Amino acid sequence: MAANTMSTTARIGKYAGGILKHAVPHEVLARGGRQVTFPKNNSNTYVARRWLPNGTTSSTNGNLLIANGTGDRAAALVAAAQTSEGVTPTPDQITPQDQTVVLNQYACLYSFTDQVYDLYEDDIPGAIKEQIGERVALINELMIFGALKASTNQFYGGTGTSRATVNGKLSLNLVRKIVKSLQANHGENVTSVLKGSNNFGSDPVAPGYVVYCHTDLEPDIRDLPGFIDASQYAGQAMPYEVGKVERFRFVTSPDLPSYQDAATSVTASAVGLSSTTGTNPDVYPIIVAAKDAWSQVAVRGLDALKPTYLPPGEKSKSDPFGQRGYAGTIWYKAVFLENNGWLAVANVGASSL
Repeated sequence: MAANTMSTTARIGKYAGGILKHAVPHEVLARGGRQVTFPKNNSNTYVARRWLPNGTTSSTNGNLLIANGTGDRAAALVAAAQTSEGVTPTPDQITPQDQTVVLNQYACLYSFTDQVYDLYEDDIPGAIKEQIGERVALINELMIFGALKASTNQFYGGTGTSRATVNGKLSLNLVRKIVKSLQANHGENVTSVLKGSNNFGSDPVAPGYVVYCHTDLEPDIRDLPGFIDASQYAGQAMPYEVGKVERFRFVTSPDLPSYQDAATSVTASAVGLSSTTGTNPDVYPIIVAAKDAWSQVAVRGLDALKPTYLPPGEKSKSDPFGQRGYAGTIWYKAVFLENNGWLAVANVGASSL
């Protein structure tokens, strides 16, 4: 990965003022899911196993407790378990299902010169350290977002049946269809999220299904019938939570981008949706999650990041005068969707304001 070189103009002789704070990419998705600690020297592959309920095969989503079919399915299940005197029932077998993910390594690296280090009145290394932290958080968020929006459990706004045909915004009916799907798959409410500190641990939250989406959708969320603002909660709200509707708790972030101009079958102005170019509506993926729908190797603890800081002054054949310094970090991350029945993706447009 190429280093980003520090080459800005110095402010020598001017009032230093304060370094303008960047828009920090807050952790949202990175605080959800099932958090996995991955020990050192234990290969680069993580395998999670679950045992499928009776009557479920590996070709299904692994949640089925009452088999699909005609007639009284509950009565049929009870009848199948009834025994006859003196007759040994036919034994069943339990079936494992494994999910495998490979850890990848990521890095960011900045460079700066000896003049920047020696003469600038600003704390350049300190500013770079802040940038590194923000960049790691952003990359992790986008990585999780990419994995989750690939879920096979997809829903579409309006009368759409694909991303290209999305012609509606988020609606209460769509929300109810999604929660019906999660409940049918025995998806449990989320009751805790990872702490915002550098250490492992969780914070309790009021139970519900969590909805992660872009901040552009906040007006449409607030327009949903029955919306309750997070400030009115009797209990604790999640970080960056806007509010809730029925069983759904909405958390927004500017780092969950739309597919720009993706609804190619309709004109944005005709359906009242926003568009980047003004022609076709942008499509926003909304992640709706039950408990333990996905796992991630959390970037937490003292060994999660492996930072590098090399100040100028160290001479080598590649830098004979020691004119360059470097700061950066590498880290490992893996994200995988464990249960498609416990997660859904709603593809919707955003109202044109």
